[in-house]
Amino acid sequence: MEPDGARRVSSILVDRPGGDRDDGRRAMLAPDVRRERIAEHVLEQETVSAKELATTFDVSLMTVHRDLDELERHGVLRKVRGGATAQPSSLFESNVRYRLMASTVEKEALARYAVEMIEPGSAVLLDDSTTALAVSRLLPAVGPLTVITNYLRMLNDLSGQPAIRLIALGGDYSASHDSFVGVVCENAIESIRADLFFMSTSAVAGGMAFHQEQQVVAIKRAMLRVAKKKVLLIDHGKLGKVALHTLAPLTAFDLVVVDDAVEEAQLRELRDSGVPFAVAPP
Repeated sequence: MEPDGARRVSSILVDRPGGDRDDGRRAMLAPDVRRERIAEHVLEQETVSAKELATTFDVSLMTVHRDLDELERHGVLRKVRGGATAQPSSLFESNVRYRLMASTVEKEALARYAVEMIEPGSAVLLDDSTTALAVSRLLPAVGPLTVITNYLRMLNDLSGQPAIRLIALGGDYSASHDSFVGVVCENAIESIRADLFFMSTSAVAGGMAFHQEQQVVAIKRAMLRVAKKKVLLIDHGKLGKVALHTLAPLTAFDLVVVDDAVEEAQLRELRDSGVPFAVAPP
């Protein structure tokens, strides 16, 4: 398994028969390898033009667009006018590989603040956000704890930790999130109760939390229903943004924690929402 716990793109992408023969030239890289390299390039650069990719990989624009279509279909990136991006939109949540690289300093600050709320012996529920993953890395020092999650990487990271009892929430595996979703997962969540729930989401605005994907919203809502104390961890870059689906009002949380790069106008909006909030120190 890769360090990020996700499957290699090349293991799920299969070239269409004759995919490159209509270019009038022969690409040096095999199509599945090229797509993996394109994915890595877009994830690193965040946004790349199709022309740049065609030059970099010595293929035609037609081939680049076919590759981008396939990568988009698997949720690795999204096509935009003239190229592709790994950045999220109101309809598209970034692939877990990109999210693992984004806002790492802010996530670590949020995690340090969050872990101070945890008492040994607690049952801690964590969603499949990379912010919650940052929290999970600090938990072995707090144990004994029971940790409940649907995030495969988190389960792998915490397995074998003597101070952690793990409860895995199974279901349909989502490669783009490296987690389990669906009805089976929702039913598993409904069967447990947690002392603390830490989660993040893609966007917060107007006193509401949002997310792009319906199946992810269903899982997070189920987790909210089974936790005694609910904490939303959100880096400042997600404030003032919306996504397709409303997830929950901020008043559904006992506390909202933001990082210290938050702007005064954003803090004012949180005050207006009437939800308790805290600013995590750097």
